[in-house]
Amino acid sequence: MTKDIAAQKGKRDSFVSRWGYILACIGSAVGMRNIWMFPSRVSKYGGGSFLLPYFLFVIIIGFSGVIGEMAFGRATRSGPMDAFQKAVESRGWNGRIGKILGAVPVLGSLALAIGYSVVMGWILKYAVGSFTGSTLAPKNVDEFGASFGEMASSFGNNLWQIIGLLLVAVIMIAGISTGIEKVNKVMMPLFFAMFVGLAVYMLFQPGAIDGYRYMFSIDENIKNPVTWVYALGQAFFSLSLAGNGTLIYGSYLRDDENVIGSAWKVALFDTLAAMLAALVIIPAMASAGTSLFDGGPGLMFIHLPNLFKGMPGGTILVIIFFIAVFFAGITSLINLFEAPIATLQEVLHFTRAKAVAVILGIGTLVGLFIQAIVGEWMDAVSIYICPLGAGMAGIMFYWVFGPKFARKELQKGRKRKIGKWLEPMTMVVFCGLTAVVFVLGIVFQGIG
Repeated sequence: MTKDIAAQKGKRDSFVSRWGYILACIGSAVGMRNIWMFPSRVSKYGGGSFLLPYFLFVIIIGFSGVIGEMAFGRATRSGPMDAFQKAVESRGWNGRIGKILGAVPVLGSLALAIGYSVVMGWILKYAVGSFTGSTLAPKNVDEFGASFGEMASSFGNNLWQIIGLLLVAVIMIAGISTGIEKVNKVMMPLFFAMFVGLAVYMLFQPGAIDGYRYMFSIDENIKNPVTWVYALGQAFFSLSLAGNGTLIYGSYLRDDENVIGSAWKVALFDTLAAMLAALVIIPAMASAGTSLFDGGPGLMFIHLPNLFKGMPGGTILVIIFFIAVFFAGITSLINLFEAPIATLQEVLHFTRAKAVAVILGIGTLVGLFIQAIVGEWMDAVSIYICPLGAGMAGIMFYWVFGPKFARKELQKGRKRKIGKWLEPMTMVVFCGLTAVVFVLGIVFQGIG
């Protein structure tokens, strides 16, 4: 099996630079959960009382789940279906079982991408509208809500949703090194630069200090188990673990790259993105004298535009905000579509262009019909499929391939020997956490 895996190396497109790969992984992780969910949860669960367990879980998951999916993909040079098949065959079992199981994260990635494409259509419309003036045209929060409700209805935003998918198609047809890598090298630095600029602006707003004080204080919420539950969910889903996106990007990674080094950088910058969003949104709400307890689309498309409208330089603020959010969204969407596209290339031997056309064709058709129920659609995928895919990937790599194989793959490209922490952290803690996330997601009807 090792020879078979090694024989496939060099036949696939790949990232050409270390930071190109890292930025692509950061782009896959930085998304709407960082921007519209993280600040609201920091606000709702006591600021620093939420941040402490969140940081803890990011470290645990980053050094177990993220490194595992990266190394799993690189070891097999394939997407989830072929990777799971090879893991099962390494034990002398029927590879078809692994291939069937591997279809779960692939379908989950496609389903999540379809839902995300709806949201990207909204973001694109608001980004363009920030230049034309339509985004800030409503006069009060009720009118902002009515405008968003009209757009987020059945077939309410067809044009911008299709344009967004066409942009994704152009990038993905170009391939890994000339498409995905180059786009992330531009969009991710710009995203961080724009949000740093917004955070600096908010620093000088009256009342913003109250938001900072709340963010970094610890209260009785630290003792609340629910705080820890949502901190776990935020860390788990923010790092994009589902047995698909990180795994497929890992399959394009060279053997001389240090997976553990790449993983901690991804976890660090994903956390920085979330913190920047919080440093923009929480002080902004504090300066307006309002509380932030509800996240999601309502925060991004109703409350924040209404808030920006009343601030000095509101037109510039909304332009920077929605362009930055667009960069974060499209890099995540590209990653979600990559697993099913690569699967068609591997399993059915489609050309890259044909695979992109088929997958994005399906995405367009289904996406147009779920515009009014996209929230329920994405909740179902996140609750039932994402943690299941992440758990199966962890089991396949750490248990089926086995700890010796996993350690050998993770040691590649790394000079310092990995410590004894690896096996308990990955085989026990991470695989156990995926089961906990799956169960808690069902109990709480979503913790991501």
